[in-house]
Amino acid sequence: MSEKGFVTYPREGDMLVPALLVASHKILQEDLSKPIEQLKNVATLPGIVGHSLAMPDIHWGYGFPIGGVAAFDLEHGVISPGGVGYDINCGVRLAVLDRKIEEKERERLVTALYEEIPSGVGRGSGKRGEISDRDYERLCIEGAKFSLEHGEAYPEDLEATESYGKIDGANLSHVSNEAKNRGRDQLGSIGSGNHFVEVGIVEEVFSEEIAKAWGIKKGMTSLLIHSGSRGFGHQICQDTLDKYMKKGYQKGLKDPQLVAAPFRSQDGQMYFASMAAAANFAFNNRQRILHRARKAFHKALGIAPKELRMIYDVCHNIAKIENHGGRDLLVHRKGATRAFGPGHPELASAFQKTGQPVIVPGDMGRASYLLAGLGHPLTFASCCHGAGRHLSRIQSMKKWGGKDPVAYMKSQGVIVKATSPRTICEEMPDAYKDVTTVIEAVEEARLAKAVVRLRPSLVIKG
Repeated sequence: MSEKGFVTYPREGDMLVPALLVASHKILQEDLSKPIEQLKNVATLPGIVGHSLAMPDIHWGYGFPIGGVAAFDLEHGVISPGGVGYDINCGVRLAVLDRKIEEKERERLVTALYEEIPSGVGRGSGKRGEISDRDYERLCIEGAKFSLEHGEAYPEDLEATESYGKIDGANLSHVSNEAKNRGRDQLGSIGSGNHFVEVGIVEEVFSEEIAKAWGIKKGMTSLLIHSGSRGFGHQICQDTLDKYMKKGYQKGLKDPQLVAAPFRSQDGQMYFASMAAAANFAFNNRQRILHRARKAFHKALGIAPKELRMIYDVCHNIAKIENHGGRDLLVHRKGATRAFGPGHPELASAFQKTGQPVIVPGDMGRASYLLAGLGHPLTFASCCHGAGRHLSRIQSMKKWGGKDPVAYMKSQGVIVKATSPRTICEEMPDAYKDVTTVIEAVEEARLAKAVVRLRPSLVIKG
């Protein structure tokens, strides 16, 4: 361990900067050899600044490790699709309700949520003509503002969304028809894998002052939404990887999966514009899911939509231009979140004194956390995005296949619905690290401060 909460891996071989891992002694007991190798490989990319970084939920990914963060000089650095990930702007949204869900209401609510919010591989609204070509382009350029204009958001929702729900520079002119068609009917759906809609309870408050500033108190109902840009972003990533490989951008790199183009090149700018469009699609997707969740709460329990109040929406899997230390940089966060501290000029007024809300989902059996960002300069004001996997999907399936995971979860006090029992088997609580261990590492390194812990109760899985 070097600076408290950090492990430094000095430059070696082709590394242009050192690598830095946020980790506690508990986390270092795991076998992290493969993702740490990826972390060191990222340090060889042209134009990288500071350190190649990884959060305590680090695990193996495509090119970059999941939990990876890297910042690049705008003039001499690169942009890497593998440093963003396939699910562009996968992210998490938190809303709260100032009352508990009673035991007799639980089945009614989870059924309404399941009926209202499409989930599963490839599933969307099923209404191909639901959105015109013009509106599709507008929502990909305008971000969450499009949702506001179409009655699916309140102004406060945008105030509580990272970057106000819009990444500048989006352009659809280089996005393939295949990508557009894959995403066309998927707005308002959670998708598959580890995506979810989860109702829980504010179980414990760690910072009364910050919780009060955000209007949160113990016993409130919480709603977490985890989804991204669906097939639209996935295809943009694949199309770009194919193009970059064909053009030979991977030559000379330690790992071909790190394939990257100079940011200022035409190919770099085309990917950035397409990625921004997918990010804005994802903001709209989570906003529409929240809109449908509000309808489900009203349908099942008679709760007025505005009573389900947004706390925040954070991005994972994104490359953004940010100013750090007086210098504009392209910050890649893959399985990591922004965690700006108090006083940051990009934050809405509600978060100026507290720092940015940081949402860290755990697993559907234990807990999730809401934190306040501290804007640590070593990590380019970044934090972790979740607990991180402990078992692969195949390992989890082998362990739980043939058993009744739904009955088991119910015995633990959690009602789960999904389109496939396989998804539930792959996403069982023991497939993930204990999120509390990850939060302890985050606090030790002073990336963010724990505000409240959320306990799950009802879960819709992709």
